Amino acid sequence: MSEYSRDRVLVPAVRDRLERVADVLPIRAEHTFLDDPAVRDVLAGVDVLLTGWGCPQITPDVLDAAPRLRAIVHAAGSVKGFVTPVAFDRGIQVTSAVVANALPVAEYTVATIVLSGKRAFRLGAEYKRDRQRPDPTHVPGNYGTMVGLLGASRIGRMVADRLRAFDLEVLISDPYLTPAEAAELGAELVELDDLFRRSDVLSVHAPLLPETVGLVDARLLGLLRDGSVLINTARGRVVDARALEAECVAGRLDAVLDVTDPEPLPPDSPLLDLPNVFLTPHLAGALGNEVARLGELAVGEVERLAAGRPLQHAISPAELGRIA
Repeated sequence: MSEYSRDRVLVPAVRDRLERVADVLPIRAEHTFLDDPAVRDVLAGVDVLLTGWGCPQITPDVLDAAPRLRAIVHAAGSVKGFVTPVAFDRGIQVTSAVVANALPVAEYTVATIVLSGKRAFRLGAEYKRDRQRPDPTHVPGNYGTMVGLLGASRIGRMVADRLRAFDLEVLISDPYLTPAEAAELGAELVELDDLFRRSDVLSVHAPLLPETVGLVDARLLGLLRDGSVLINTARGRVVDARALEAECVAGRLDAVLDVTDPEPLPPDSPLLDLPNVFLTPHLAGALGNEVARLGELAVGEVERLAAGRPLQHAISPAELGRIA
């Protein structure tokens, strides 16, 4: 990982923990692992790679140069961009701090769901624009509001679990989830169309895969009731950008978007000026002091390896094909 990432993720207390169980050999792989002879020499003796944001691809050539490697511990979210299936074929364990990055996203989402029930974003924008208090009598509120979760990802499950604290009804749609598993989350499993028809607030938690690009299209958006709110903290391309823009420009739907397509939005995007669209600059994930949580989780995995215990957050080969 870059020095900048390393200093943020491995804060002094976490770095001390790491150095108590491992000989730490910092390497700088700016573009590839193998373009620097010094890095190649270090790889020959490495048992564990502790990676982070900006990690180059760990190709078969890299694995050949690291014959002792038995684990890749990623102190960030997705490993999909740099870990190839060959690593699993060679028996290398892979683990990720995706859970630690998911937690602040889930917290952000729950906060936006509650505020959306009050239509706080739209009314706040109108208050600032018109310089007078808007009429709140049409606000639906949060008692018995139907919240739909599109996707039972790690974040989706965390959101469902945290929504138990509120007097809300929770629906969830995911092709890999069973009714019993949904019930354990305090939610009702429904088909995709029913999710959109019944939800007052709908939060997107589907991973970005070839089959989910544009999943939330004009037809599904059209199933949402007038005045509903769509929240997206997943990936912008999961939602059909033009279809969502049309609904928001018409004023039929509100949107809370931490991610967009494209990202960032062009300066002339109408979404930037609409009172019914609340935009944040992809900040739901770990920021500030939350980043240290990623390092804590990753170093905890290294400690387990050193003690001969199983990893707590291992990624399986099957997961690699359907994670973001």
